[in-house]
Amino acid sequence: MGISSNRQSRIKRFNLRATSRQQRLIKVAAARQGQNVTDFILESACEKAEETLSDQTRFVLNDKQWKLFMEALDRPPRVIPPIRKLFSEPSVAVSR
Repeated sequence: MGISSNRQSRIKRFNLRATSRQQRLIKVAAARQGQNVTDFILESACEKAEETLSDQTRFVLNDKQWKLFMEALDRPPRVIPPIRKLFSEPSVAVSR
C-alpha cells in the first residue's frame, strides 16, 4: 500500500453502511489477514484507489492506432514561438 496509515494520526472519518453479509465478509477477511476491520477497509480502499488512478495513465491501442501514434512520435516537433521564448529565458528558480 502506498499510503501508510499506521504512522500518522487518523483524524478523518468515513461513515459507511453495509449489509449484514458485507459486514460478515469484511470481518472474516480482516481476521484472516490479521488486521482489524478499520485497517483492512482502509488498506483495501487505498489499493483500489491507487489501481483506479494508475489505470488513467495507461492506454491500449489496436494496430492501426499504434501505427498512427508511433508516426506522431516520430514526426519532428512543431516550433511554437511562445514556448521557444519561454525556454530561452532563465528559470525562475535560478534567477532568485
